[in-house]
Amino acid sequence: MTVLSRLQDVARTVFEDERIVLERGSTAADIAEWDSVSHISLVLAVEAAFGMRFGTAEIGSLENVGAFVDLIERKMTDAA
Repeated sequence: MTVLSRLQDVARTVFEDERIVLERGSTAADIAEWDSVSHISLVLAVEAAFGMRFGTAEIGSLENVGAFVDLIERKMTDAA
């Protein structure tokens, strides 16, 4: 399972919408349920799902789903 597909599964759970399809270029503006409060829930759920923690600067620098995937993959590589 790819990082993007795992992230999509987490997003579907957090946003309670099985129809969500994430692409690397997806942003919060593309998903009606994705607001500032649910963003925090998403980050916490991703941390739990992937067994990692994100710093405030890392979270603040995320421009789209692709950047989130890249961050997760980088952290997975660094942890290996």
